[in-house]
Amino acid sequence: MRVLILTASYGSGHNEAARSLAAGFAGRGVEAVVVDHFRDLVHPLFERATRGLYMALLRHAPVVWSAAYALGDWLSSDSPLAFGLTRLGAARLGARLETLRPDAVVSVHATPAAAMSALAGEGRRLPPHTTVVTDFVAHSQWIARGIDHYCVAAEEVGHEFVARGIPRARVSVTGVPIRAEFARPVDAAAARAALGLRAEAPVVLAMAGSHGSVGRLPEVARALGRLPAPMQAIVVAGRDAALAARLRRLTAGAPIRVAGYVDDVRTLMAAADLLVTKAGGMTLAEALAAEVPLLLYGSLPGQERRNERFASRAGVALAARSRRDLARLLERALAEPELLEHLRERSRRVRRPDSTRRIVDEVLAGHRLRQ
Repeated sequence: MRVLILTASYGSGHNEAARSLAAGFAGRGVEAVVVDHFRDLVHPLFERATRGLYMALLRHAPVVWSAAYALGDWLSSDSPLAFGLTRLGAARLGARLETLRPDAVVSVHATPAAAMSALAGEGRRLPPHTTVVTDFVAHSQWIARGIDHYCVAAEEVGHEFVARGIPRARVSVTGVPIRAEFARPVDAAAARAALGLRAEAPVVLAMAGSHGSVGRLPEVARALGRLPAPMQAIVVAGRDAALAARLRRLTAGAPIRVAGYVDDVRTLMAAADLLVTKAGGMTLAEALAAEVPLLLYGSLPGQERRNERFASRAGVALAARSRRDLARLLERALAEPELLEHLRERSRRVRRPDSTRRIVDEVLAGHRLRQ
């Protein structure tokens, strides 16, 4: 059996989800082919240019991205007002389907899902198509004709898809696909020892995704530096070397370690008493699986603000909207162990550490039903 996984390189979450699913299918003896829709099916120059524009908007004009995201939620995925953008790559996708002849297609980004829908609208015979939503929200651009099944992050998201007209039988609450290591418990004491952290002092982990500069890590670092002892912290700058250097200058003399890109996020989360981060879909899913209490700060307008709203309403996170809020909530979280335990308990109710396995099961079941 062969599965085609369609992704896009905007942020790191979509590709991380695709890699997790590919590993999950491989573990079941299924061949998985991952295709970046914009790079492989539109053009590499288009992919680089639009990804650069996307990152520039997030860094310098997030309000513009917020308006675009809201407009996209108002429009249907096949709206003529989109000027054909949702059909980008559809012709080459059709050719790739003819070449690969996959038994199933999984999309982890809204644009290739819409391109599959465009092919279905042309009357093509297509393999079963599952769309995996990688945020804790429903958005109109994820919803398109011809999608056989939706895998969503939480019950509330499933209800919203149903409210928007998707039959309940076509929506499965699976969680966001995450790496296999998050399905296994990790001892906190062992994680701290592996990282060279003291056992007796609370640990704060701060991160903002692989592109740390789109978060507000300098403000977090300053707030951490003002916390009274005992406290120790790790601030993850991601792939931004200039940001890492700036954070090291800001935290000089404080019990705060600055790291660059870190692959073993599972160990970091296991060691932490509190994670300060913006509300990216993948980070939120991993934190819930690891049962690490969350303090959300610096979430970008658009999907992250809506992820933050989900986390706040679910009771799994504190949310700071200002520097004053950040300082106050940091102090309160570290001074009130019962608050952190409350957040962990709420996380246990919504966490889905086996999300990748659930999605693989859904896709394979859909394939069997079509046979």
